[in-house]
Amino acid sequence: MSLPANVTIREVGPRDGLQNEQPVPVEARVRLIDCLSGTGLTHIEAGAFVHPDAIPAMAGSEDVFAGIRRVPGVCYSALVPNVRGMERAVAAGADRAEVVLSASDTHNRRNVRRSTDESLAGIPAIVQVARDAQIDVDGVVATAFGCPYEGDIEPREVGRLVRALLDAGCGSVALGDTTGMATPTRIGAVLDAVADVPVDVIAVHLHDTRGTGLANLLWALQAGITHFDASVGGLGGCPYAPGASGNIVTEDAVHMLQDMGVDCGVDLDALIGCAARAEGMVGRPLASQVLRAGPRTRLTAVPADVPDRAGR
Repeated sequence: MSLPANVTIREVGPRDGLQNEQPVPVEARVRLIDCLSGTGLTHIEAGAFVHPDAIPAMAGSEDVFAGIRRVPGVCYSALVPNVRGMERAVAAGADRAEVVLSASDTHNRRNVRRSTDESLAGIPAIVQVARDAQIDVDGVVATAFGCPYEGDIEPREVGRLVRALLDAGCGSVALGDTTGMATPTRIGAVLDAVADVPVDVIAVHLHDTRGTGLANLLWALQAGITHFDASVGGLGGCPYAPGASGNIVTEDAVHMLQDMGVDCGVDLDALIGCAARAEGMVGRPLASQVLRAGPRTRLTAVPADVPDRAGR
């Protein structure tokens, strides 16, 4: 099996992960980001500059950016929905920004009350504000592998939106499996639709809603994708998409990738510690398998009072 030597993970737990939870205090969000900053991750989505009425859990993102301990070499980015959000991100000191539109017109309207093409038409103005501040912008195409309202999404439509976002000035585009509707062959079909786009500007944002997240990651990896989104503990979901349970688990993905010889540049034990912190923050068990079982290299000592196979 031919696999890339290394991959980059954008940790989205502090934004995409927490946006679907009851609001977590700013101080706790800062502590989680500081914990993640010590794991070797090089890109952390730290917040979103959206109206608090829309996403109450992201209120106080300015305070989050002001409070975090910035580690050299780590990019701290933010989701922005419009020009005003981009202006707030610039003022807060975000290193990078993400803009999202949906391949499903219905989902886009429920999310931002605009059609997909209306959202697309607003991207160049957002990018211009970012360029003036010397900040790069990445695009995300949500519901790229299926929509809970419309069902299957035509891969050619996803390809059209990817190219349009790149033409609008986005530096990369993530293909979002917003409600975990992807399977490996559907990953392949969408990647085929963007085969003319340089592979190094395509990322994949996966959810594990139906248990196919890591299988989808492996399929994309074999296709040459080296940029992935993941969420510590498996936090995450979309408030405007029914059934959109958590993102793929960062520590589960890192555990699998590293055991296959793919370097993520991440200290797995430190990351597991961050997952335990995230679980404590939300006050419920999270989906992380590695948090429960530990890495496969963690051995269990045999109790002294257990007899050997000969019965001694």
